[in-house]
Amino acid sequence: MLVRVETLMRESVAELDIYALSLFDKLPAGKRLRAKLILKIAGEDEESVKLASIIELIHAASLLHDDVIDDSDTRRGIASINAIFGNKTAIMLGDILYSKGFSELTSFSQEISKTVADAVTMLSVGELMDVELSKSLNMNQELYFDMIYKKTAVLIEAAAKSAALLAAKDADAFALYGKNLGLAFQIIDDVLDITMDSETLGKPALHDFEEGKTTLPYIYLFESLDEVQSNKLKTLYKKRLNKEESAWIKSIMTESGAIAKSVKLAQKLGYEALGAIKVDKNEALEAVIKNMIEREF
Repeated sequence: MLVRVETLMRESVAELDIYALSLFDKLPAGKRLRAKLILKIAGEDEESVKLASIIELIHAASLLHDDVIDDSDTRRGIASINAIFGNKTAIMLGDILYSKGFSELTSFSQEISKTVADAVTMLSVGELMDVELSKSLNMNQELYFDMIYKKTAVLIEAAAKSAALLAAKDADAFALYGKNLGLAFQIIDDVLDITMDSETLGKPALHDFEEGKTTLPYIYLFESLDEVQSNKLKTLYKKRLNKEESAWIKSIMTESGAIAKSVKLAQKLGYEALGAIKVDKNEALEAVIKNMIEREF
C-alpha cells in the first residue's frame, strides 16, 4: 500500500504542474514513517491511503522549507532542491505541497482536518523556535522539548490521532503514542548526530552543534562539565570542527553519560507510547518503537 501512497502523491502534484512534478520526483522518499503509522492504525483502504499521502505531502513541504532555513546542501545523502535549484524554487515547491495537502484534506471530517491543520500550524511555530534557539546556546530543557514537540512530534501525533479517528479507535491513546514516538524519534536523531559517522547519517556528523542547535545530549553534557571543559565546549559552538575537536566532543559525550542519559529518556518515552496502545495489541506499532529505541548507539 505504500506504493499506492507514493502514486497518489505524484498524481496530486501532477494535477497541478508538470514542472512541479519533475521537482517533486527529485525528493528522496525517506522512511514514510507517518504514512506507515496511518496504514498500521487505520488499515489499508482508499481513505487511509489518501490521508497518508496528504500527511506525507505536508511533511515533504516542511522538509523543503527546513532545508532552506538550515542552508542544507543535502537531504538524506543527495543534493537538496535548494542546493540545485535555489531557495526560491524550494520554498515555492514547499508551498505547492502544503497547499495541495490542505486542499485534499477538506474531503475528510472536520475533526480530522482540524487535527492535521492545527498540527501544521504548530509545526511552523516549532521551525521559528528552532531558528531563535539556534542564535545562542540554549541550556533550557523545557524550551528544547517544546521546540522538538512542535517541530517534529506534532505531525506524527496528528498522523496517529487522525488515523485513529478514521478507524473509530481511541484517538487520545493513539495521539499519545504518536507524540511520544515523535519526541523519542527526535532525541534519537540528536544522539545519532553525535555517535554516527557522516556516511551513515547521509549528512555531516556533529552538524547540529556547528549549526547552533543545542540538542538534549549537549544540554546534559554542559550540566556535567567542570568550568574548564565547559568553556572549551562553548568555544566550539557554531564552529566548523576539525578531527581533534570532533573526537574530543564524542569522547566527553560518552564519558559524561550524556549519550546514555538521552537514550534512556527516549526509551522511557517509547515504552510509555507502547503502554498507551497496549489494548490494541498492534505488533507492527510495537515494532516501530522497539526498532528505534532497542538498538546500538
